[in-house]
Amino acid sequence: MSSQGAASYRIASIPGDGIGVDVTVEARKVLDRAAVSHGFSLSWKEFDWSCERYTKIGSMMPNDGIEQLSRFDGIFLGAVGFPGVPDHVSLWGLLIPVRRAFTQYVNLRPVRLLPGTTSALAGRSAEELEMVIVRENSEGEYSEIGGRHNRGQGNEFVLQESVFTRVGVERIIRYAFELAKTRTGRVCSATKSNGLIHSMPFWDEIFLEIASEYPDVHAEQCHVDALAARMVQAPDRLDVVVASNLFGDILSDLAAAVTGGLGMAPSGNINPSGEFPSMFEAVHGSAPDIAGQGIANPVAQILAGAMLLDHLGETAAAQDVRAAVEKVLEEGTVQTPDLGGKSTTAELGSAVVAALS
Repeated sequence: MSSQGAASYRIASIPGDGIGVDVTVEARKVLDRAAVSHGFSLSWKEFDWSCERYTKIGSMMPNDGIEQLSRFDGIFLGAVGFPGVPDHVSLWGLLIPVRRAFTQYVNLRPVRLLPGTTSALAGRSAEELEMVIVRENSEGEYSEIGGRHNRGQGNEFVLQESVFTRVGVERIIRYAFELAKTRTGRVCSATKSNGLIHSMPFWDEIFLEIASEYPDVHAEQCHVDALAARMVQAPDRLDVVVASNLFGDILSDLAAAVTGGLGMAPSGNINPSGEFPSMFEAVHGSAPDIAGQGIANPVAQILAGAMLLDHLGETAAAQDVRAAVEKVLEEGTVQTPDLGGKSTTAELGSAVVAALS
C-alpha cells in the first residue's frame, strides 16, 4: 500500500520468447493506464526466463525461481517457445512447475467473438459465440509418471500414465458449477468414458455427484469428440465447459479458433484461494517467424491483463480495458495484419490506451 492508501500490486512480468516480448510491452502500457485511471498502481519486475535463456545457460528459470515468484501478487506471462528448444523443455521447465507449485489448478479460457472480427463459422453472431473453458490444470493426462523402455530397439515401448484424484476432479468441477451460477446456468462436462475405462467413468461419477448439489444449474455430459463437433455446429448450446487437462487444452484452442482466432484469446492459471499468485497469459504461441517485426496482435495479451485485474479485485479497471479493446476493434481503423489491416503492434496497443482516456 502507498502512503496515501492507494492499492499497489507487485506483478512479475515474464515476456518469454518471440512475440511474447512484443505483445507484453503493449499490454503493460494498457494496464498501467487503467491503473492510473482507477487510482491504483502496478509495480512490475521483469524476468528474462525463456527459451533464449535455456540456450545460453541450460535452464528456463533459476533454481529458486518459484521462491522468487511467490513474493508477487500476480504473474504476467508472454509466450515461450523457440526453434531448437523442444516444447516439452519449455513446458516442463517453466509453465508446469509454476502451475503446480502455486496450485493453479484452474486454467480459465473465456472465448467470444469480439466486435470487428469475423468467426471462421459463417453466419454466427457474437451472441452465439461466447463460452468459457474450465480446464483442470494440475493433474490428469499431463503426468510425469511413465517411461520409455528398450530405447532404439524393435521392441521399444513407452508408458504414459494419467492421474485423476478425487480432490483434483471435485475442485475443478465445483469451480465450473460456481462459475455457471454467475453466467447462464449451464455446464457441459467433456468425457470419453466409452473409451477410457477407468479415468473418465471416475470423472463422470464425480460430475454427477456435484451436479446434484446444484439443482438450478443445467448439467450435461458429452463425449469429447462429439463436443468438438458441437463447438463447430452448435456453439450457441455451450456456455461453461469443464474438462480434464488434455481435453481442456484441445477444446480451448478449438473454441478460440471459431471465435476469432488464438490471437484474440486470453487465459488464466488460477489459484482460487489466493494463497499463491495466479498467472495470466495469451493462448497463442511465441510465433518466432514474426517476432520483432512489430506486426503481432497484442489483443490476447491485453485481455489476459484484464483477467489479471479481475483477479486482483480491480473489476472496474478490467471492464474498462475490455471495453477499450472492443471500441478499437469495432472502429476498425487500427488493425494488425492478422485482422486485415496494416497497423503495428505498438499502434494497436496505443489505440487501446487512447480509448481508455
